[in-house]
Amino acid sequence: MKLDINSLKKIAHLARLEFDENSAKKMTADMTQILDWVEKLNEVDTSNVEPLITMSSEENIMRKDEVGAHLDHEKGLKNAPQRDSDYFRVPKVME
Repeated sequence: MKLDINSLKKIAHLARLEFDENSAKKMTADMTQILDWVEKLNEVDTSNVEPLITMSSEENIMRKDEVGAHLDHEKGLKNAPQRDSDYFRVPKVME
């Protein structure tokens, strides 16, 4: 599959990436190679292959949930850079 420069620009915009002209040409060639490799995978017969649940045979050993001591409200706010009575004050991020 051949990737053109316009498709690369669209992908770069979505990924918030910027390329100069030389880097864009190299990235187009690299991504074309990747897409060609993925197309090769479509040729493999996977009709009798069970889907994997995990890539590892290891099992995660989880600890039991236990109720323990918790931080009271005043101690939690003790090191707050700014606070407003009972809450953390943070800068506004939206208008």
